Amino acid sequence: MSDKEKKELSIYEIINAISKDIGISDKTVIQIEGTQDPDIKRLSLQSGSWEASEPWFIVDEQNKLHTMISMDSVNKIITNFKAAQQENFNLKLEKTIWQNVPIDFQDVWAVAMDEIRMLSKDNGNSKVINVDLEALVGKIKKEHPNLFIDLKDLQILK
Repeated sequence: MSDKEKKELSIYEIINAISKDIGISDKTVIQIEGTQDPDIKRLSLQSGSWEASEPWFIVDEQNKLHTMISMDSVNKIITNFKAAQQENFNLKLEKTIWQNVPIDFQDVWAVAMDEIRMLSKDNGNSKVINVDLEALVGKIKKEHPNLFIDLKDLQILK
């Protein structure tokens, strides 16, 4: 078996592993081949179908693996990523609030979200802001101590 055949085999093993991981059985594999014109490449279907579902696996002239998906799929991925990012942020904020022993979680949450909105306005047009949640909740605790239980005030009965 030549080195090229070994590389091709390893690429197809990678494609099979990826396909298994993402749960697709009908995979489309396309080979890119050069032509005499450097501006023109030829695509040849190695396996699967031109009508198959996404993603398509593309092996280039250097035997590197690429994928191709539609813009609808890219938009879905971005939407899902943003939702996961928002959920992660919310969970971190919730954890930080609970660690500071709130009297009423919802009140602290509302104040925190107002503070975050103010930070985003101060940040201008950028939709991405970095918030130190511990510092934020610490600031809220300092400015609104009535929203939190002060553990120093609790007396343990002897």
